[in-house]
Amino acid sequence: MNHLSETTSPYLQQHAHNPVEWWPWCAEALQLARSSNRPILLSIGYSACHWCHVMAHESFEDEETAAIMNRLFVNIKVDREERPDLDKIYQQAHQLLSQRPGGWPLTVFLTPDELMPFFAGTYFPSSARYGMISFKELMQRLDDAWKNQQQAIRDQSRSLTASLSQINASDQGVAVLDASPLQKGRQQLADSFDKRHGGFGQAPKFPHVTNIEFLLRLYAANTADRAVSSMALLTLQRMAFGGLYDQLGGGFCRYSTDEQWMIPHFEKMLYDNGPLLALYADAWSLSANPLYAHVCEQTANWVMHEMQSPDGGYYSTLDADSEGEEGKFYVWTPAEVKALLSAQQYSLFAKLYGLERKANFEGAWHLHTFADLAPLAADEGLAPAEAQRMIDESQQILFAQRSKRIHPGRDEKILTSWNALMIKGMARAGRIFSNPEWVASAEQALEFIRSNMWIDHRLLATSKDGHAHLNAYLDDYAFLIDALLELLQARWSSRDLEFAVELADILLDHFEDEEQGGFFFTSDDHEKLIHNPKPMSDDSMPSGNGIAAFVLQRLGYLLGDLHYLDAAERTLRSAWGGLTQLPHAHGALLMALQEQLNPPEILIVRGSEEQLTQWRAQQQRSYQPARMTLVIADDAEVPGALVDKKPRSGGVIYRCVGTHCEAPVNIGFRTED
Repeated sequence: MNHLSETTSPYLQQHAHNPVEWWPWCAEALQLARSSNRPILLSIGYSACHWCHVMAHESFEDEETAAIMNRLFVNIKVDREERPDLDKIYQQAHQLLSQRPGGWPLTVFLTPDELMPFFAGTYFPSSARYGMISFKELMQRLDDAWKNQQQAIRDQSRSLTASLSQINASDQGVAVLDASPLQKGRQQLADSFDKRHGGFGQAPKFPHVTNIEFLLRLYAANTADRAVSSMALLTLQRMAFGGLYDQLGGGFCRYSTDEQWMIPHFEKMLYDNGPLLALYADAWSLSANPLYAHVCEQTANWVMHEMQSPDGGYYSTLDADSEGEEGKFYVWTPAEVKALLSAQQYSLFAKLYGLERKANFEGAWHLHTFADLAPLAADEGLAPAEAQRMIDESQQILFAQRSKRIHPGRDEKILTSWNALMIKGMARAGRIFSNPEWVASAEQALEFIRSNMWIDHRLLATSKDGHAHLNAYLDDYAFLIDALLELLQARWSSRDLEFAVELADILLDHFEDEEQGGFFFTSDDHEKLIHNPKPMSDDSMPSGNGIAAFVLQRLGYLLGDLHYLDAAERTLRSAWGGLTQLPHAHGALLMALQEQLNPPEILIVRGSEEQLTQWRAQQQRSYQPARMTLVIADDAEVPGALVDKKPRSGGVIYRCVGTHCEAPVNIGFRTED
């Protein structure tokens, strides 16, 4: 019997009609494994994952394969987006067992009593190919090993337990936190930088948002170092011109399969697009490049129109596949495009986006910018502005036609941590571009979380169809505090500051490693698992520890609370080994270290609404990443910690740097940065 039909996860629901006797991760399934002494076949994936769909179609929908699975194992299916705790643990185990990175689908075989993995891999084919044995043969070999080599398996489990425990090892012995990781991180990024196409390393290429943000912050601190801004801005430009970016509808896919950012895996993830929206807004405030403004506008509109629920929360993902084919929704043939555009429109559009070249994706054309528009306009006898207008019109025509296609599936569960990343992105872009609609979108998502996922003064991790559940994780709390601090800069709310403080206190009470510093991924009252990770490095999202250290410092300086500052410093000390060895893998912690060594500037601006509106127009668009600005009307409610920051006639600015505050000054509308 398949037990997935009542689950909230769309990914699990996709497997509810498999002939496999799937269970969700639950006490009943774990007890069944123990009582029957059958190993657990744990399969972890997510709804937008292309290779998850392939393995499901080849193996999990196949009666013969399912019969072997049901006879030999207790089969558990996990949505990595709902249970990132399990995913982090077993991805780490995969890396230890196989000595290579994991991915999705993640396929792990566990002992039934201790839940320790004794074999791990990712995708396995239905028949032997790609240098891999078939999934059916693999299962039969592992069944034989379980029955005949249990002592060896248990010896391996003890070794793996010891290795997992070492992952959380801390480096509290460091005497002084210094800037050496900042420069080493800069150098590591420069060494791996692709000078032609932007980005870091070779294909496949990921956006690595925290690294790009770190480079921009380095430039803001030292504008003489133009190389760091060049690395960041070239990467952002190439991504925006590439097929990684949806040239018609906005938003970014998860990663590029090639070095040119041309062909992505086509799933769109909320957790990528929130940070990228904030980053492109920052890049525009630094450079005034209209490309970055265009990306922000398209992406924000896509988020509001396609990814925001009627109740306010943001949905999780769009699938890579539609009609059973990856990328089918996004690609074109030249004939399709030619039939929709005028001859002149088509000539310009085809040259810009490569429709005159060979097909670049499985016999079709995925839009990727192959040329600069200005010389193409000259070739067509068009002024640059006219050529841009023509491209804009062509995009609109194709977008309208594409909208009639069968859309990729949408995973409509609402995750607290991913929503927080998008709330921050919408709030920052809304503030920088003075767009109240974007800020309002962020406020609606925050209100959804506060109304549906904040229960009895604790966060829940996920919500679907009105049902919120699962204890929230480190990322949920840290990212939401970060989002609240960004929203406070877009518009003041005493209630939101109080919410941020309450979340920070829960972090300290339930997640902090009080002995070694830093924060565990799960709380002290979470389900007990074989390991509780304390993730320091960034992966597809920023490190929860890095964001926690960053926001606790900002809260500590804003409120004058040493408990927050001390916890942030303990986190940096705990992470020091990784920070000094592989700083480029710890971008979020590098930014926290930056502000630990050079505390942020905090401006609290009080005055009438008219004065504050004028001040915002003058000041808020400049790129000042080490500055936090709270603009508070003179009749607004403020908490006790800020009660002495009172308005004066004509408006006033209170400026603090770290623990030092200057005498307040009257607002001057020509104040320089």
